[in-house]
Amino acid sequence: MLSLFLPLFLILLLVGLPVFVGLVFAPAFVLWLNGQERDIVLLYRNVYNGMDSFPLMAIPFFMLAGELMNRGGITLRLVEFSQALMGHLRGGLAHVNVLSSMLFAGLSGSAVADVSALGSMLIPAMEKQGYSRRFAAAITAASSVIGPIIPPSGIMIIYAYVMGESVAALFLAGIVPGVMVGVGLMILVAARADAWNLPHTGRKATWGERGQASLKAFFPLMTPVIILGGILGGVFTPTEAAAVAVAYAIVIGLFVMRSLRPSDLPDVLIRSGLTSAVVLLLVGAAMAFMLAGMILSLSDNPLVLLFLINVLLFIVGMFLDAGPAIIILGPILGPIFVELGVDPVHFAIIMAVNLTVGLATPPMGLVLFVTAAVANMRVDEVVRGIAPMLIVHVVVIFLITYFPALCLTIPRLFGFVT
Repeated sequence: MLSLFLPLFLILLLVGLPVFVGLVFAPAFVLWLNGQERDIVLLYRNVYNGMDSFPLMAIPFFMLAGELMNRGGITLRLVEFSQALMGHLRGGLAHVNVLSSMLFAGLSGSAVADVSALGSMLIPAMEKQGYSRRFAAAITAASSVIGPIIPPSGIMIIYAYVMGESVAALFLAGIVPGVMVGVGLMILVAARADAWNLPHTGRKATWGERGQASLKAFFPLMTPVIILGGILGGVFTPTEAAAVAVAYAIVIGLFVMRSLRPSDLPDVLIRSGLTSAVVLLLVGAAMAFMLAGMILSLSDNPLVLLFLINVLLFIVGMFLDAGPAIIILGPILGPIFVELGVDPVHFAIIMAVNLTVGLATPPMGLVLFVTAAVANMRVDEVVRGIAPMLIVHVVVIFLITYFPALCLTIPRLFGFVT
Protein backbone atom coordinates (compact mmCIF):
# COMPACT_ATOMS: atom_id res chain seq x y z
CA MET A 1 0.00 0.00 0.00
CA LEU A 2 2.86 2.39 0.85
CA SER A 3 4.48 2.12 -2.60
CA LEU A 4 1.19 3.08 -4.30
CA PHE A 5 -0.09 5.57 -1.76
CA LEU A 6 2.89 7.95 -1.48
CA PRO A 7 3.31 8.68 -5.24
CA LEU A 8 -0.44 9.20 -5.66
CA PHE A 9 -0.59 11.39 -2.56
CA LEU A 10 2.28 13.59 -3.80
CA ILE A 11 0.68 13.89 -7.26
CA LEU A 12 -2.56 15.12 -5.68
CA LEU A 13 -0.61 17.72 -3.68
CA LEU A 14 1.33 18.88 -6.74
CA VAL A 15 -1.87 19.46 -8.75
CA GLY A 16 -3.06 21.77 -5.99
CA LEU A 17 -5.60 19.67 -4.07
CA PRO A 18 -5.86 20.22 -0.30
CA VAL A 19 -3.87 17.88 1.94
CA PHE A 20 -7.12 16.54 3.46
CA VAL A 21 -8.37 15.45 0.03
CA GLY A 22 -5.09 13.69 -0.71
CA LEU A 23 -5.08 11.91 2.64
CA VAL A 24 -8.62 10.62 2.11
CA PHE A 25 -8.69 9.98 -1.64
CA ALA A 26 -5.27 8.32 -2.08
CA PRO A 27 -5.82 5.35 0.30
CA ALA A 28 -9.39 4.93 -0.97
CA PHE A 29 -8.16 4.71 -4.56
CA VAL A 30 -5.50 2.17 -3.57
CA LEU A 31 -8.11 0.04 -1.77
CA TRP A 32 -10.34 0.22 -4.85
CA LEU A 33 -7.48 -0.94 -7.09
CA ASN A 34 -6.89 -3.87 -4.73
CA GLY A 35 -10.56 -4.86 -4.87
CA GLN A 36 -11.19 -3.88 -1.23
CA GLU A 37 -14.25 -1.71 -1.80
CA ARG A 38 -15.80 -2.76 1.52
CA ASP A 39 -12.83 -1.39 3.39
CA ILE A 40 -13.43 2.07 1.91
CA VAL A 41 -16.47 2.52 4.18
CA LEU A 42 -14.34 1.58 7.18
CA LEU A 43 -11.66 4.02 6.01
CA TYR A 44 -14.01 7.00 6.10
CA ARG A 45 -15.54 5.89 9.36
CA ASN A 46 -12.04 6.00 10.81
CA VAL A 47 -11.76 9.67 9.83
CA TYR A 48 -14.23 10.40 12.64
CA ASN A 49 -12.67 7.84 14.98
CA GLY A 50 -9.29 9.50 14.46
CA MET A 51 -10.68 12.78 15.82
CA ASP A 52 -12.73 11.22 18.62
CA SER A 53 -10.12 11.53 21.35
CA PHE A 54 -10.07 13.34 24.69
CA PRO A 55 -6.35 14.33 24.41
CA LEU A 56 -6.96 15.93 21.00
CA MET A 57 -9.56 18.25 22.52
CA ALA A 58 -6.59 20.23 23.83
CA ILE A 59 -5.85 21.49 20.30
CA PRO A 60 -9.06 23.52 19.73
CA PHE A 61 -8.89 24.81 23.31
CA PHE A 62 -5.32 26.07 22.86
CA MET A 63 -6.27 27.65 19.54
CA LEU A 64 -9.23 29.38 21.17
CA ALA A 65 -7.01 30.64 24.00
CA GLY A 66 -4.52 32.05 21.48
CA GLU A 67 -7.30 33.75 19.51
CA LEU A 68 -8.72 35.28 22.70
CA MET A 69 -5.28 36.56 23.69
CA ASN A 70 -4.68 38.06 20.27
CA ARG A 71 -8.10 39.73 20.04
CA GLY A 72 -7.69 41.08 23.55
CA GLY A 73 -4.56 43.05 22.66
CA ILE A 74 -2.15 40.63 24.30
CA THR A 75 0.06 40.60 21.22
CA LEU A 76 0.66 44.35 21.48
CA ARG A 77 1.70 44.03 25.13
CA LEU A 78 4.19 41.29 24.29
CA VAL A 79 5.68 43.43 21.53
CA GLU A 80 5.94 46.43 23.89
CA PHE A 81 7.65 44.23 26.47
CA SER A 82 10.13 42.94 23.87
CA GLN A 83 10.72 46.49 22.62
CA ALA A 84 11.57 47.68 26.13
CA LEU A 85 14.16 44.91 26.48
CA MET A 86 15.80 44.84 23.04
CA GLY A 87 14.55 47.76 20.96
CA HIS A 88 17.74 49.78 21.46
CA LEU A 89 20.01 47.23 19.74
CA ARG A 90 21.22 47.51 16.14
CA GLY A 91 18.44 45.85 14.18
CA GLY A 92 16.33 46.22 17.31
CA LEU A 93 12.95 45.53 15.73
CA ALA A 94 14.30 42.30 14.23
CA HIS A 95 15.31 41.19 17.74
CA VAL A 96 11.90 42.32 19.01
CA ASN A 97 10.27 40.23 16.28
CA VAL A 98 12.13 37.08 17.36
CA LEU A 99 11.60 37.61 21.10
CA SER A 100 7.90 38.33 20.54
CA SER A 101 7.60 35.03 18.67
CA MET A 102 9.21 33.21 21.58
CA LEU A 103 6.78 34.80 24.03
CA PHE A 104 3.75 34.36 21.77
CA ALA A 105 4.66 30.66 21.39
CA GLY A 106 3.75 30.19 25.04
CA LEU A 107 0.23 31.38 24.27
CA SER A 108 -0.74 29.87 20.92
CA GLY A 109 1.60 27.02 19.95
CA SER A 110 0.95 27.78 16.29
CA ALA A 111 3.30 29.12 13.61
CA VAL A 112 0.43 30.39 11.47
CA ALA A 113 -1.10 32.26 14.42
CA ASP A 114 2.31 33.77 15.12
CA VAL A 115 2.67 35.10 11.57
CA SER A 116 -0.89 36.38 11.44
CA ALA A 117 -0.78 38.16 14.80
CA LEU A 118 2.79 39.47 14.88
CA GLY A 119 3.39 39.86 11.15
CA SER A 120 0.45 42.17 10.59
CA MET A 121 1.84 44.43 13.30
CA LEU A 122 5.63 44.17 12.99
CA ILE A 123 6.19 43.95 9.23
CA PRO A 124 4.69 47.43 8.56
CA ALA A 125 6.46 48.82 11.65
CA MET A 126 9.82 47.45 10.51
CA GLU A 127 9.33 48.77 6.99
CA LYS A 128 8.48 52.20 8.40
CA GLN A 129 11.75 52.22 10.39
CA GLY A 130 13.88 51.47 7.34
CA TYR A 131 13.94 47.66 7.06
CA SER A 132 13.25 46.16 3.66
CA ARG A 133 9.89 44.45 3.41
CA ARG A 134 11.63 41.26 2.28
CA PHE A 135 13.81 41.13 5.41
CA ALA A 136 10.87 41.97 7.70
CA ALA A 137 8.77 39.20 6.16
CA ALA A 138 11.67 36.72 6.25
CA ILE A 139 12.52 37.22 9.94
CA THR A 140 8.80 36.97 10.79
CA ALA A 141 8.48 33.67 8.93
CA ALA A 142 11.76 32.30 10.31
CA SER A 143 10.88 33.09 13.93
CA SER A 144 7.30 31.84 13.64
CA VAL A 145 8.46 28.20 13.62
CA ILE A 146 9.28 28.65 17.32
CA GLY A 147 5.51 28.63 17.96
CA PRO A 148 4.96 24.85 17.71
CA ILE A 149 8.23 24.02 19.52
CA ILE A 150 7.96 25.98 22.78
CA PRO A 151 4.99 24.67 24.82
CA PRO A 152 2.06 24.51 24.48
CA SER A 153 2.44 22.80 21.11
CA GLY A 154 -0.33 21.33 18.99
CA ILE A 155 1.94 19.01 17.04
CA MET A 156 3.42 17.58 20.24
CA ILE A 157 -0.08 16.84 21.48
CA ILE A 158 -0.69 14.98 18.21
CA TYR A 159 2.59 13.06 18.55
CA ALA A 160 1.80 12.12 22.16
CA TYR A 161 -1.66 10.92 21.09
CA VAL A 162 -0.36 8.81 18.20
CA MET A 163 2.69 7.34 19.93
CA GLY A 164 1.44 7.11 23.52
CA GLU A 165 4.04 9.48 24.94
CA SER A 166 3.63 11.94 27.81
CA VAL A 167 2.46 15.37 26.68
CA ALA A 168 4.20 16.96 29.66
CA ALA A 169 7.51 15.28 28.75
CA LEU A 170 7.30 16.53 25.15
CA PHE A 171 6.35 20.04 26.30
CA LEU A 172 9.39 20.17 28.61
CA ALA A 173 11.69 18.73 25.94
CA GLY A 174 10.67 21.46 23.49
CA ILE A 175 11.72 24.40 25.69
CA VAL A 176 15.47 24.34 25.00
CA PRO A 177 15.22 23.69 21.22
CA GLY A 178 12.71 26.54 20.89
CA VAL A 179 14.94 28.92 22.80
CA MET A 180 17.92 27.77 20.70
CA VAL A 181 16.11 28.70 17.48
CA GLY A 182 15.26 32.14 18.87
CA VAL A 183 18.74 32.84 20.22
CA GLY A 184 20.29 31.54 17.00
CA LEU A 185 18.23 33.96 14.91
CA MET A 186 19.17 36.84 17.23
CA ILE A 187 22.87 35.95 16.89
CA LEU A 188 22.48 35.88 13.10
CA VAL A 189 20.79 39.31 13.11
CA ALA A 190 23.52 40.77 15.35
CA ALA A 191 26.32 39.25 13.26
CA ARG A 192 24.88 40.41 9.94
CA ALA A 193 23.49 43.77 11.06
CA ASP A 194 26.18 45.74 9.21
CA ALA A 195 26.13 43.58 6.08
CA TRP A 196 22.33 43.84 5.88
CA ASN A 197 22.46 47.55 6.77
CA LEU A 198 19.90 47.15 9.55
CA PRO A 199 18.74 50.43 11.13
CA HIS A 200 19.47 51.53 14.67
CA THR A 201 16.49 53.67 15.58
CA GLY A 202 15.42 52.88 19.12
CA ARG A 203 16.69 54.43 22.34
CA LYS A 204 17.44 52.33 25.39
CA ALA A 205 14.43 52.08 27.67
CA THR A 206 14.81 53.20 31.28
CA TRP A 207 14.37 50.67 34.06
CA GLY A 208 11.08 52.37 34.91
CA GLU A 209 9.80 51.89 31.36
CA ARG A 210 10.92 48.27 31.42
CA GLY A 211 9.09 47.80 34.71
CA GLN A 212 5.89 49.24 33.27
CA ALA A 213 6.16 47.05 30.17
CA SER A 214 6.75 44.01 32.40
CA LEU A 215 3.64 44.78 34.46
CA LYS A 216 1.54 45.11 31.31
CA ALA A 217 2.84 41.77 30.04
CA PHE A 218 2.62 39.99 33.41
CA PHE A 219 -0.80 38.36 32.96
CA PRO A 220 -0.12 37.13 29.40
CA LEU A 221 3.26 35.73 30.44
CA MET A 222 1.60 33.80 33.26
CA THR A 223 -0.33 31.67 30.74
CA PRO A 224 2.45 29.12 30.00
CA VAL A 225 3.34 29.09 33.72
CA ILE A 226 -0.22 28.11 34.60
CA ILE A 227 -0.39 25.50 31.82
CA LEU A 228 2.93 23.79 32.56
CA GLY A 229 2.66 24.23 36.32
CA GLY A 230 -0.79 22.68 36.40
CA ILE A 231 0.23 19.72 34.23
CA LEU A 232 3.49 19.02 36.08
CA GLY A 233 1.82 19.48 39.45
CA GLY A 234 -0.85 16.95 38.58
CA VAL A 235 -3.60 19.52 39.01
CA PHE A 236 -5.05 18.87 35.56
CA THR A 237 -4.46 16.94 32.35
CA PRO A 238 -3.18 18.66 29.19
CA THR A 239 -6.73 18.86 27.84
CA GLU A 240 -7.98 20.37 31.08
CA ALA A 241 -5.00 22.73 31.04
CA ALA A 242 -6.07 23.95 27.61
CA ALA A 243 -9.59 24.60 28.92
CA VAL A 244 -8.13 26.47 31.90
CA ALA A 245 -6.07 28.57 29.47
CA VAL A 246 -9.30 29.56 27.68
CA ALA A 247 -10.99 30.51 30.96
CA TYR A 248 -7.90 32.48 32.02
CA ALA A 249 -7.79 34.33 28.69
CA ILE A 250 -11.46 35.28 29.01
CA VAL A 251 -11.07 36.50 32.60
CA ILE A 252 -8.00 38.67 31.99
CA GLY A 253 -9.37 39.93 28.66
CA LEU A 254 -12.85 40.88 29.87
CA PHE A 255 -12.33 41.76 33.53
CA VAL A 256 -8.65 42.41 34.32
CA MET A 257 -7.26 44.16 31.25
CA ARG A 258 -10.70 45.02 29.82
CA SER A 259 -9.26 44.83 26.33
CA LEU A 260 -11.77 42.22 25.14
CA ARG A 261 -15.45 43.00 24.57
CA PRO A 262 -18.31 40.48 24.78
CA SER A 263 -19.19 41.44 21.20
CA ASP A 264 -15.76 40.09 20.11
CA LEU A 265 -16.52 36.57 21.33
CA PRO A 266 -18.68 35.31 18.41
CA ASP A 267 -16.02 36.17 15.84
CA VAL A 268 -13.29 34.68 18.06
CA LEU A 269 -15.25 31.43 18.37
CA ILE A 270 -15.85 31.26 14.62
CA ARG A 271 -12.20 31.87 13.72
CA SER A 272 -10.82 29.38 16.23
CA GLY A 273 -13.51 26.85 15.26
CA LEU A 274 -12.57 27.01 11.58
CA THR A 275 -8.87 26.67 12.34
CA SER A 276 -9.49 23.76 14.71
CA ALA A 277 -11.70 22.03 12.15
CA VAL A 278 -8.92 22.14 9.55
CA VAL A 279 -6.39 20.63 11.98
CA LEU A 280 -8.72 17.92 13.28
CA LEU A 281 -9.86 16.92 9.79
CA LEU A 282 -6.21 16.47 8.83
CA VAL A 283 -5.65 14.38 11.96
CA GLY A 284 -8.72 12.26 11.28
CA ALA A 285 -7.79 11.71 7.64
CA ALA A 286 -4.24 10.72 8.51
CA MET A 287 -5.43 8.39 11.26
CA ALA A 288 -7.72 6.63 8.78
CA PHE A 289 -4.77 4.48 7.80
CA MET A 290 -1.68 3.62 9.81
CA LEU A 291 1.41 2.69 7.80
CA ALA A 292 3.90 0.31 9.34
CA GLY A 293 6.52 -2.25 8.47
CA MET A 294 9.03 0.00 6.75
CA ILE A 295 12.63 -1.11 7.25
CA LEU A 296 15.54 1.30 7.08
CA SER A 297 18.24 -0.89 5.56
CA LEU A 298 20.64 1.78 4.35
CA SER A 299 22.83 1.48 7.44
CA ASP A 300 22.97 -0.13 10.88
CA ASN A 301 24.77 2.86 12.42
CA PRO A 302 22.32 4.94 14.53
CA LEU A 303 24.31 8.14 13.90
CA VAL A 304 24.12 7.67 10.13
CA LEU A 305 20.44 6.80 10.31
CA LEU A 306 19.74 9.92 12.39
CA PHE A 307 21.44 12.01 9.71
CA LEU A 308 19.40 10.33 6.97
CA ILE A 309 16.15 10.68 8.88
CA ASN A 310 16.81 14.39 9.36
CA VAL A 311 17.20 14.75 5.61
CA LEU A 312 14.03 12.75 4.99
CA LEU A 313 11.93 14.70 7.51
CA PHE A 314 13.25 18.02 6.22
CA ILE A 315 12.14 17.07 2.70
CA VAL A 316 8.77 15.76 3.91
CA GLY A 317 8.22 19.02 5.78
CA MET A 318 8.60 20.95 2.51
CA PHE A 319 5.48 19.29 1.12
CA LEU A 320 3.34 18.10 4.03
CA ASP A 321 1.95 19.84 7.10
CA ALA A 322 3.51 18.76 10.40
CA GLY A 323 0.40 17.15 11.93
CA PRO A 324 -0.39 14.67 9.14
CA ALA A 325 3.32 13.94 8.64
CA ILE A 326 3.67 12.97 12.30
CA ILE A 327 0.62 10.71 12.14
CA ILE A 328 1.78 9.01 8.95
CA LEU A 329 5.50 8.66 9.69
CA GLY A 330 5.59 8.53 13.50
CA PRO A 331 4.33 4.93 13.81
CA ILE A 332 6.78 3.87 11.09
CA LEU A 333 9.94 5.61 12.22
CA GLY A 334 9.50 5.94 15.99
CA PRO A 335 9.69 2.21 16.90
CA ILE A 336 12.68 1.69 14.61
CA PHE A 337 14.78 4.36 16.29
CA VAL A 338 13.68 3.34 19.79
CA GLU A 339 14.99 -0.17 19.00
CA LEU A 340 18.27 1.45 17.93
CA GLY A 341 18.57 3.00 21.38
CA VAL A 342 17.21 6.51 20.71
CA ASP A 343 15.08 7.81 23.58
CA PRO A 344 11.44 8.12 22.43
CA VAL A 345 11.15 11.69 23.76
CA HIS A 346 14.37 12.63 21.98
CA PHE A 347 13.13 11.21 18.67
CA ALA A 348 9.79 12.98 19.13
CA ILE A 349 11.56 16.34 19.39
CA ILE A 350 13.79 15.59 16.40
CA MET A 351 10.70 14.83 14.33
CA ALA A 352 8.64 17.75 15.62
CA VAL A 353 11.37 20.36 15.09
CA ASN A 354 12.22 19.04 11.61
CA LEU A 355 8.62 19.12 10.42
CA THR A 356 8.00 22.50 12.04
CA VAL A 357 10.95 24.00 10.17
CA GLY A 358 9.38 22.57 7.02
CA LEU A 359 6.53 25.05 7.49
CA ALA A 360 8.96 27.81 6.52
CA THR A 361 10.71 25.88 3.75
CA PRO A 362 9.92 26.11 0.02
CA PRO A 363 8.19 25.02 -2.12
CA MET A 364 5.00 24.40 -0.09
CA GLY A 365 5.75 25.67 3.42
CA LEU A 366 2.46 27.01 4.76
CA VAL A 367 4.13 29.78 6.74
CA LEU A 368 5.70 31.19 3.55
CA PHE A 369 2.28 31.61 1.93
CA VAL A 370 0.72 33.15 5.06
CA THR A 371 3.66 35.54 5.43
CA ALA A 372 3.43 36.55 1.76
CA ALA A 373 -0.27 37.29 2.21
CA VAL A 374 0.29 39.31 5.39
CA ALA A 375 3.19 41.28 3.83
CA ASN A 376 1.43 41.67 0.46
CA MET A 377 4.36 40.30 -1.51
CA ARG A 378 5.25 37.30 -3.66
CA VAL A 379 6.22 33.99 -2.07
CA ASP A 380 9.51 33.83 -3.97
CA GLU A 381 10.56 37.15 -2.40
CA VAL A 382 9.96 35.72 1.07
CA VAL A 383 11.93 32.60 0.11
CA ARG A 384 14.96 34.64 -1.00
CA GLY A 385 14.93 36.56 2.26
CA ILE A 386 14.56 33.55 4.55
CA ALA A 387 17.29 31.40 2.96
CA PRO A 388 20.14 32.51 5.32
CA MET A 389 17.89 32.06 8.34
CA LEU A 390 17.15 28.44 7.44
CA ILE A 391 20.83 27.75 8.19
CA VAL A 392 20.11 28.53 11.84
CA HIS A 393 17.21 26.07 11.81
CA VAL A 394 19.35 23.32 10.29
CA VAL A 395 22.17 23.88 12.81
CA VAL A 396 19.70 23.62 15.71
CA ILE A 397 18.21 20.43 14.26
CA PHE A 398 21.61 18.70 14.11
CA LEU A 399 22.64 19.98 17.55
CA ILE A 400 19.54 18.50 19.22
CA THR A 401 19.97 15.33 17.16
CA TYR A 402 23.53 14.56 18.22
CA PHE A 403 23.42 16.11 21.71
CA PRO A 404 20.33 14.53 23.30
CA ALA A 405 20.91 16.29 26.61
CA LEU A 406 19.71 19.53 25.02
CA CYS A 407 16.23 17.99 24.78
CA LEU A 408 16.23 15.55 27.67
CA THR A 409 17.78 17.44 30.60
CA ILE A 410 14.62 19.30 31.64
CA PRO A 411 12.30 16.25 31.28
CA ARG A 412 14.90 14.21 33.22
CA LEU A 413 14.89 16.75 36.06
CA PHE A 414 11.13 16.30 36.37
CA GLY A 415 11.36 12.50 36.29
CA PHE A 416 9.94 11.90 32.80
CA VAL A 417 13.20 10.49 31.38
CA THR A 418 15.52 8.04 33.08
